[in-house]
Formats: sequence, structure tokens, C-alpha cells
Amino acid sequence: MDLSIYDAKPDKSIKEHTDELLQALNILGELGYIKNDRIYKLLMLACEYHDYGKANREFQRRIKTHGKFNEEIEVAHNVLSLYFIDRSKFDSLEDYCKVSFAVLNHHDYCDNIKMIEDIKYKKLIDDLLCDFNVFPITRRITKNIWKMAEDNDTILIKGLLHKCDYSASGGNVIEYKNNFLDNGLNTLLEKWKKNDQNLNWNELQNFCRVNTNNNVIVIAQTGMGKTEAGLHWIGNNKGFFILPLKTAINAIYSRIKNDILDCKDIEYRLALLHSDALSYYNKDKNGEMDIMDYYKHSKQFSIPLSISTVDQLFDFVFKYPGYELKLATLSYSKIVIDEIQMYGADLLAFLICGIKKINKLGGKIAILTATLAPFVKDLLKSGEYPIEFAEATFVNDIKRHNIKIIEEKINSNIIYSRFLKNRDRGISNKVLVVCNTVKKAQQIYGELLALDLTNVNILHSKFIKCERSKKERDIIEFGKTEKIGEGIWVTTQIVEASLNIDFDYLFTELSDINGLFQRLGRCNRKGLKNIKEPNCFIFLEIDKNLLTNGNKGFIDKKIYEISKEAIKDENVEGILTEDDKMNLINKYLTTEKLHGSDYLIKYNEFTKWIEGLYPYQIDKRDIRFRNIISYDVIPEEIYQKYGEKIDRKSILLLKTETNKLKKIKLREYIRNYTVPVGIYDIIIKRRKVIVKNIQISKNEFIPVVKCRYDELGFRRLSSEELDSISTESNYDNFI
Repeated sequence: MDLSIYDAKPDKSIKEHTDELLQALNILGELGYIKNDRIYKLLMLACEYHDYGKANREFQRRIKTHGKFNEEIEVAHNVLSLYFIDRSKFDSLEDYCKVSFAVLNHHDYCDNIKMIEDIKYKKLIDDLLCDFNVFPITRRITKNIWKMAEDNDTILIKGLLHKCDYSASGGNVIEYKNNFLDNGLNTLLEKWKKNDQNLNWNELQNFCRVNTNNNVIVIAQTGMGKTEAGLHWIGNNKGFFILPLKTAINAIYSRIKNDILDCKDIEYRLALLHSDALSYYNKDKNGEMDIMDYYKHSKQFSIPLSISTVDQLFDFVFKYPGYELKLATLSYSKIVIDEIQMYGADLLAFLICGIKKINKLGGKIAILTATLAPFVKDLLKSGEYPIEFAEATFVNDIKRHNIKIIEEKINSNIIYSRFLKNRDRGISNKVLVVCNTVKKAQQIYGELLALDLTNVNILHSKFIKCERSKKERDIIEFGKTEKIGEGIWVTTQIVEASLNIDFDYLFTELSDINGLFQRLGRCNRKGLKNIKEPNCFIFLEIDKNLLTNGNKGFIDKKIYEISKEAIKDENVEGILTEDDKMNLINKYLTTEKLHGSDYLIKYNEFTKWIEGLYPYQIDKRDIRFRNIISYDVIPEEIYQKYGEKIDRKSILLLKTETNKLKKIKLREYIRNYTVPVGIYDIIIKRRKVIVKNIQISKNEFIPVVKCRYDELGFRRLSSEELDSISTESNYDNFI
């Protein structure tokens, strides 16, 4: 069939469009991203046949008149394309079915199989195809085609067909080559050598260089250069760096951009993948960089190195329509998972299910972490797709922490006494307090202020965005290693792995020993401070309502009790070395000891649910990646201050002539005054506390809510403050 006489788009024939797909496919081949010749050949056939269905008269008429699709007289072109596929071009029925599945489902305008099998559409299909030499499709054939839905070859063929099609349709490069990272790392080393000629890559970084072709698990203490190690492992390959929090992602993006890539050709080399990436690009752009193009390339995964949150990549485990593109891209990529211990049971289940599938399809995995519980290793190495890893642990003999155990709840008087003692001695007096909940942090902060301390600060997740950003900048500046100072910062677990800070003293509640050791890493980070006396104070007792009990609580009761037992039984007082920390985790956080814990029960429930999902059962818009849902709201007090400007920005946002970049800035302005809260913060005993809604798009609104908002941050109203309506007392946002 002469495809050059039929239009695929108003300005392009089906042949021209198909040739562009084949050119994109050729780039993937030249980069070595498709290692199997048979898959490559099947992909060529999928690219060739995918738009044949557009040759039908109704599509050709509509593309000339710019009309709308009319289901009474037209059938989706991907359905019709199936009828053109010549079975004689395939070595087996199975290969034909794999390509057919990809072609049939490269769009999901309708229920594709139902369209073919439903007798009422048969006459319409026959009529639309009457001028062509096509092949009959029977129910037996469609049944065999649908059997291919979860076949690994089919996933690759369909995913890469999507990738080629999007590249051709958008006029984008399908993949930019990574020919810069190794050189960038060498340049970085040369910069360092200007201060110390003897400096070289350390044992950890060399291990990752040597094992670049293996999956690796690396446990290394804070400050040993895990980021550079991960980049060495990726080398000049397609790579993704996954971190748990946006703050850490932005910091690593900035480090790579400035220190390794010298800000050169960033839009073709380094991408940022999280929900605020576009806004960040707009604030951080170089020269005349086209932000929208850069963002588009980032979202289409065509940039060689991406720094990402887990939800931007691993949502493919939900198998929504089109999920195969992400999975196929990851199949030829190298993925670094940083600080895996930060994830809850649900996210860990999604992550491990995803890791195993990626590895099965050819992708490589590196897990770089300060601590790794044995039960997590067991989960990675068991099940249907166990993974083999090259493993190594790296610690040095630097002693950073002198521990004092306090068998009571966290106490502001103890913190206050130590702070005054340090002040009297005239020593550096940077004190970090880490609480398990926002509510407890607010309480301790208030008590310290009541003791007439003035240099006290507070940081947690329940501040409006612009205030939280300033607080994060302030704590990073205050917490620099070389900086001597005096002051107290009261925080929550958001400081565990997201902020590069170094304090003199730490006071912390216990949640679990994994999290505890992360918190310790914020104190005497470089091991340069005097530790003859205790510098880390651990309060063992916590509020019991925080422990899991049915649907209540968020700190796993069994893991907390095991952690408490470990600290008491092993007499964790005095100098605690990095080896001591590793040994405690290896001894106590085992699969055997955690058997029956809520964490593992939830992990297994999520894993079973994910593994039982059938392709296209879930719409992408319905995916709920995290088990805890939060809502962005504007506190009423903030709206009273800035409402006039907020309303003005909202009106401008809704104007159709406003360009996209301007809309980003307007939306970002409004979001700067939002704070994330839980459902029980905005609905109290079935009664909403929403004052009004700020519209930021056709179907998106940000509520203004009644609450308390002051220097403590957001606090939901008490029953007395809201017409005697009692609040949901068990809810508390813990970060």
C-alpha cells in the first residue's frame, strides 16, 4: 500500500510519519538500547503498521476538514491498523500477537478488543476497510492477542513504539546521548586536586566504578561521597537517580549542574523529575534556555541523566494504559535508589515490585544507603524475580557520636539545661531537636520560648511553602560544618535525609533505629567536633497513641519496641561507632524479628495487590501513590493578609490568552501560600472548615480554611474554637 498518498497529520503523510518513527528507532539501536535483534525487528514492524488505519476515508476526510471524531461513522485508527498486519511476515503466531497487541493498544480511545468483537461494529469496520487488502480478525485471534498483555517482549515492543511515536509526533529527539558524565567526574576530581594533589576517588567510589555492569547494594556512612559513587556507577549510560524528598533532589540537581557539568548544555544532559520541576526550571534557567522544551524533554525521558522522586517513575507498577513506555525506558537504564530506608510500607512495596520488573527486563539497580535493614535485603532477593547484587559496606573509624539514653519522653527542660550549660562554657552551641510529630515539635518549641530563649526556630511540613523554603535555607546556613553558632532548631523527620546540616548537639525522640541513625547523621556530620561528653540525647518513651493499633497510629509498634529493646539490651551509651550502628541494624531489623509487624503485613498486602493488577485496570488519573493523602490549603489568616493579590493572580490564571510560562508563575505565586494538611484538618466531625475556594484552573481549586496559623505553623481548630465541634484526635501529620 502506498502510504505517501494518505495523510497522518494535516502536514504529513502516513509514510513520512512512519519514516520518522523508524528514524527514532534507529537512534535507540545506535545507542545500544535495544540489545535483542528479534525485538528490534518486531519493533520495526510495529512502527510500520501502527498508523495504517488512518488511511480509511473518514479519517482522511476529517483531517482535511478539521472535523471531530464521530463514533457513528468512524472507528479509532489503531483498531483498524490491526487488520492490515500481515501474519506471513512473522516467524510465529506469538510474534504476530505481540506486535498486534502493541499496534492495537498504542491508543486507548475506546475498549479496543470490544470494538473488534462487538457484532454491531463489524459492518462499520468492514465498510471502512472495503477498499483495502486486509486480513480477517477472529475471536480466537483477539483472545491470543490479549494473552500477550503481560508478556515481557510485548511490554518492550509497545513501550518503545509509544516512545518512537511521541518522538516523531512532537518532533523531539528520542534520546540524547550520555557522552559527558565520565569526563565531568574527572573534571570534578581535578578541581578538588587543586587543594590537595593526593586526593583521589575513595574505596566506595572505586567499588561502584568496577561494578558498573552489576546490580549493587552499597551501605556507606554519611559523608563518604555516595552521590559521586552513584554517578560513577551510572557512567556514560542512561541513568536515573531516585531520592525520597524534593529538597534533596533539587540539591543534587544543583550540584551536578554546577560542579560536574559546569552549567553546559544542561537541557540535553540533566533533568529534574518531580511535581514542581517546571517551576524550579523557570527559576533556575540558564540564559536563553527554552524552558517548555526542556520540561517536555524531561517528561518524555529523553535526557540522559534524571534526578527524580519515586512516584515520577515507579507509577508504572499500576499498569495504567501506556505504562509500558516508562518501563521500556527503564529497561535500558541504570537506576540509583538513594536512602531506601526512608520509605513506608506502601512505597517500599511499589519500589521493590518496580525494581524487580525493571531488572527482569534488563535495567540495572544500585541501592546506596547509610543503613539497610536485613529484612529489606530479603525482600529484594526473594519472590518471583529475585535480584543478584554485588554488595559492600564502607565505614571509617571516625567517631562522631557520644550517646546519652534518657528513659522518658522528650523534655524541654533537659534541652534548656544543656543549652545553658554550653552557653556558660562558651562553646559552639548549635542544638537540633527532632520530634516524631508536628504536634510534638510545636509543643517543645512553645515550651522553649516560654523559658525566655530567643534564638529558637522551628521547621516542619506544616508551614506555607514560602515560609518553609526560607526556613530550609536558614537551617542549612546555620547548620554548616564550619559555622560556629548558638541556637536551637526544633524539627521533625524531614531533616533525616533531605538537608545537608551539621549540628553540635542532637535531642531526639525514638521512632526506630533506622530513622534514629539517620537523625544522628545530622550531628557532628564530619566527625570534627569534640565528643568527650554526650552530644546525642535519645528519649526512649513516646506518646503511645502514635504506635500502630488497627487503623490508628503511624509508628510501627513492633519495630519501635524492637528498637527500644536493641538500645537497652546493647547498652547503647557512650561512643557509638559506625560499625556499632550497622551491627545493631543487622541484629535487630531482621525478617524473623519483624514477622507479624504492621509494616511487613502492610508491605505484603500492597505487594499482593500490585502483583494482582491486570493491565489497564486502573486509569492513570486514579492512581494514589501514597497511602496518606494530603491537601494543599491556604490558612484563613494568610488569606486575610494576601487575599487581594491571590485573587488577582487567580483571575489572570483563568484567562485563556495568558501564556503557559506566565501561568506557571501565577500558579507558583498562589501555591507559595499553601500548606499540606490531612483530611481531618479540613473536615472536622463531618463539617468542613473551608471558607472559600481559589480557582487555579478549569477544574482545580485551592481551599481557604479556618485554622490557627502563626509562628508554630498550621494547627487545626479545637472543638471549642469551631462551635464546640470535636476534632479527630488521632490524626497527626508526622513530618
